[in-house]
Amino acid sequence: MAVNSSGSPSGGDGATDVVVVGSGPNGLAAAVTLARAGLGVVVLEAQPTAGGGARTLALGLADGVVHDVCSAVHPMAWASPFFRAFDLAARGVELLVPEVSYAQPLPGARAGLAFHDLDRTVEHLGADGAPWRALVGRLSQHWPHVARAALFDKRSVPAGLLPGGALTAARFGAAVLEQGTRAWDRRFSGDVAPALLTGVAAHAITPMPSLAAAGTALLLASLAHAPGGWPVPRGGSGAIVAALRADLEAHGGTVRTDRRVTGVADLPPARAYLFDTTPRTLLDVLGAQVPASAARALDAFRYGDAAAKVDFVLSGPVPWAVPEVARAGTVHVGGTRPEMAAAEADVAQGRHAARPMVLASDPTVVDPSRAAGGLRPLWTYAHVPRGSDVDVTEAVTAHVERYAPGFRDVVVGSRCVPAAHMDHHNENYVGGDIAAGAVSIRQMFARPTLRWDPYRVPVEAGPLGGAAGPAPAVYLCSASTPPGPGVHGLGGWYAATRALRQVFGVRTPPSLAP
Repeated sequence: MAVNSSGSPSGGDGATDVVVVGSGPNGLAAAVTLARAGLGVVVLEAQPTAGGGARTLALGLADGVVHDVCSAVHPMAWASPFFRAFDLAARGVELLVPEVSYAQPLPGARAGLAFHDLDRTVEHLGADGAPWRALVGRLSQHWPHVARAALFDKRSVPAGLLPGGALTAARFGAAVLEQGTRAWDRRFSGDVAPALLTGVAAHAITPMPSLAAAGTALLLASLAHAPGGWPVPRGGSGAIVAALRADLEAHGGTVRTDRRVTGVADLPPARAYLFDTTPRTLLDVLGAQVPASAARALDAFRYGDAAAKVDFVLSGPVPWAVPEVARAGTVHVGGTRPEMAAAEADVAQGRHAARPMVLASDPTVVDPSRAAGGLRPLWTYAHVPRGSDVDVTEAVTAHVERYAPGFRDVVVGSRCVPAAHMDHHNENYVGGDIAAGAVSIRQMFARPTLRWDPYRVPVEAGPLGGAAGPAPAVYLCSASTPPGPGVHGLGGWYAATRALRQVFGVRTPPSLAP
């Protein structure tokens, strides 16, 4: 049942209350929030399956072996305020925590190991253990405040941060300034701890050192030692999508797949539209109904460098030279801090690095159900210039082989999706930009623009949704909005709560509990 602007049930006029374009985690989070408020919600998805960057699919590489299409490891799935309220565990989603959150192989048969257990990490780092505890460990002990400081809407004081979390937020900011500048090496005496942090910073796909990369590194590194670690969902990322979709449908919402939206004629009539898309797609769809000044601001949004995906099928575990690396749910294959910084600098200059930054995950490390017939999936990304059409299978294989001699011998199948083709399965990945927008300190706040409300998009009256008359409300709710990339659902949640208040007069967001 829908509600009107006073919060009471509205009469049916044949129109849908809300249409959500795109069914990624943000789109589904928005849809769930709105449906739980009693609104009629329809989600339109261009692909045959829902989930956007959190789908798990059979790629035809081996019978019974499925791969995560984009995201594979999910520290945000338990740390995000949205998902903590939604309670994935209560909905049957098992988040399996590896003994080693992430690992960093290094030359000379060495490796950095970020154990889920902070004390073991400190012990493993030797002389740099105490500095690691002071920098990362202190933040991990207060991870809820770190998450609030990093994942808020960039327009308000994070809920629950004051007064207790202000000191942690200040420490987080000081740590970002240290690790985001040329001072980043002063704390450590060896090369293992710096490499461990840099591998995480590389998730931002941006030059290093930089403030944006440092913020990414310190958030994720602190979560690695927090209670939920860096978990892998049993069965794959699609388990998260299934839980969101089940809740949406239980509250009367609908997901319609194979429904590509290319213009306003493809949109059913509604009072509000939420786009889990990039600004580019929104402008393509709405055209002249976005005022010229707003359109120019959205069109100026910058997209970042890219990832090319290589999915492997293996006959056994990756034969890492350091056996403990095989306990990690995520492996950053990039070498030392200088090597990774050089590789990311090449990408920023439009060059393919000779040894690209590679992220790898073998979910079978914690989820034996992902193996089938003696075979197992290996998920990898390699960082490349945006728009690259290069097949990076050999580059990735060679780089992994550097730290895992004999890797080629366990590969029985592979598939590469070059950066230029990444948008074939997710149109938000412009040129292979899996963050749906460059990760820079400016675009952490001006995301997608500097407007006070970063989610609402002004529109003029016209035929939006096939109906003339007053313009409905339009919102962006994708990773192109605060707080940025990641499977946290917060872009959708923040946009949905604004729509509830501004359009439907609902000032208290609905409970997300099962």
